Amino acid sequence: MNSKELIKSAIEAREKAYCPYSNFKVGAAVLFEDGKIYTGCNIENASFGGTNCAERTAIFKAVSEGNRVLKEIALIGDPNNYTYPCGICRQVLTEFAESGGVKVYIIKNENDYIVKTIEELMPGSFTKKDLG
Repeated sequence: MNSKELIKSAIEAREKAYCPYSNFKVGAAVLFEDGKIYTGCNIENASFGGTNCAERTAIFKAVSEGNRVLKEIALIGDPNNYTYPCGICRQVLTEFAESGGVKVYIIKNENDYIVKTIEELMPGSFTKKDLG
C-alpha cells in the first residue's frame, strides 16, 4: 500500500458524504494492521448530535472488523483548503495510534497535501496509559 492509494480512497469517499445541512463533504481513508483500507464519509443527521465525522466512520468500520492498530489516515474536506480533523476525531485517532509517528495526510487533491503525525495534531494527549 502506498500513500497515493490511501489519498485516492479518501477523495472517493468524500463523494459519498451525506451532508444535507452543512453541504460540507468530508472523506477519510484509514490503513490498519490488517493491511486493508477502510473508508468513511461524514454522515449528518437532523438531530446534529447524531452526526458522525468521516474519520470516525472509517475508524469504526475498521475496528468493527477486529482491527485495533491504526497505521495511516488520509482525509479531505474543502478541496480549496486543508481540512484538519476535529477534536473528537483527534482523540479517536489517538486511541488507535499505538505506534509513534502515525501519518495523517491532510488533502486538497491527489497532488496537494500535507503530512502530519498524530503527535503533532494532539500533543500531550490523554490515552489509555493515563488510566493505568
